[in-house]
Amino acid sequence: MPIAQLYILEGRSDEVKEALISEITEAMVKTLDAPREVVRVIVTEMPKQHFGMGGSSAKKLGK
Repeated sequence: MPIAQLYILEGRSDEVKEALISEITEAMVKTLDAPREVVRVIVTEMPKQHFGMGGSSAKKLGK
């Protein structure tokens, strides 16, 4: 069973996350020739202050 684990910054709508899950699933089905029903996608949202770029948090950078 293929599993994709994704980390994204908080703040996206449920609709956007549903679309992300759908698109990642389709890519895995196509690329791995995996049956859709066995593909798993895990989306983990993280607070912007928990992700850093260039020495500053995404929150501080306004991302």
